[in-house]
Amino acid sequence: MNQNICMFVWNHFTNDARVLRECTALAEEGYNVDLICIHDPKDKKMPMFEQRKSNFAIYRVKRYPVLLEFMQKIHRKSRHNKLIGLPFFLVWVGIMYLNPLIVSALTVLTLVLFKTKLKVIWVRSSIIIRMIARGFQKNYSFYHSNDLNTLPQGYICSKLRFRKKKLIYDSHEVQTSRTGYDSKAYGRSEKFFINKIDTMIVENNTRAKYNEEIYGFYPYVVHNYPFRQEGKQLRKAQLRETLNLPKDEKILLYQGGIQAGRGLEKLIKAVPHFKEGTLVLIGDGRIKPELEKLVETMDLHRRVKFLPKVPVEDLPNYTINAYIGFQVLNNINFNHYSASSNKLFEYMMAGVPVVACSFPEIKKVVEKESIGICIDSHDSLSIAKGVNLLLEDEAFRNQLSINSKVAKEKYNWDKEKNYFLSVYKELV
Repeated sequence: MNQNICMFVWNHFTNDARVLRECTALAEEGYNVDLICIHDPKDKKMPMFEQRKSNFAIYRVKRYPVLLEFMQKIHRKSRHNKLIGLPFFLVWVGIMYLNPLIVSALTVLTLVLFKTKLKVIWVRSSIIIRMIARGFQKNYSFYHSNDLNTLPQGYICSKLRFRKKKLIYDSHEVQTSRTGYDSKAYGRSEKFFINKIDTMIVENNTRAKYNEEIYGFYPYVVHNYPFRQEGKQLRKAQLRETLNLPKDEKILLYQGGIQAGRGLEKLIKAVPHFKEGTLVLIGDGRIKPELEKLVETMDLHRRVKFLPKVPVEDLPNYTINAYIGFQVLNNINFNHYSASSNKLFEYMMAGVPVVACSFPEIKKVVEKESIGICIDSHDSLSIAKGVNLLLEDEAFRNQLSINSKVAKEKYNWDKEKNYFLSVYKELV
């Protein structure tokens, strides 16, 4: 086939299961795939380049501008040793004596960038420029932008050239109504670029209909289903031993980002009403310190345990330990309300029944396949009621587990990837 694909994603590509599945599917189909993502300077073991397959490579661009890194380094050292900053100060004074106007302007600009919120714009602009530069280094047939934050890179690389290339916009979220995207600028930006793309992918039909209402076309739907898992493929993680729990303790599991709007505060507040079991949260995120403090305040440290995120390929080994899995999103925006949720299908793959929110895409799967219970995720008592039903009726819980193992034959990437590959076949 010998078609080259340049894919962009705005993360470190360490736990992005969807992008991993897409890149792997394309590489197996014979495409040459280069994924451009962001390096994490805090992770000393993270490589700038990885070769996953002979035709699937990962390029990470530096996060911080060179000047900013230099300034931060001097700033850190001079805080501990004032003499370190002295030579640089003297050099600066000497240059300023030669050309005071230019140096004064650069000094003010540098301090503004370093000490204000403009530093965020500086850093992000630097990442975008590096991504674009990398995107022009090969002769690609396709550019694939994951989410709005890499769409400008894809547009510039694919369309601002003499011989235009194909541009795929793969929107994992609802960009006009999601957490952290409150500014109308995001909607205006997407509206501008949406007319420049060749095709678009969204996660489910609810989001596709929403897209049709605001932009006038129905995009491709590629569900966020995980790889099909067989029990014999998994190596059960020693989760109870790690947490010092009894061998017969029922693990009530939440896995995923510890972020606002995911119902985790209400989930923790439901714990005192659970008849038994230990709530285990696997993942990291902004509100994790707040939740840990809530657990301490409520004196629930014996019944609620936290673990850091684990590599995406190892996660199923932890999931199979669970008696129940949680997907308790809150309806704080349309992005949450319309979600299909990868973790719902990860629980399914492991045969773990779910206690889930009653949002359309999630409820449709849970009730149609009879793999769990839908509750009011905004109400801690409703969550507890659903949990206790599965704790008290073990036969019912086990039947839901059997149903999950049957349903995984339908909701898996091995089948769904054919819909994904059809997007590229149509463009070719």
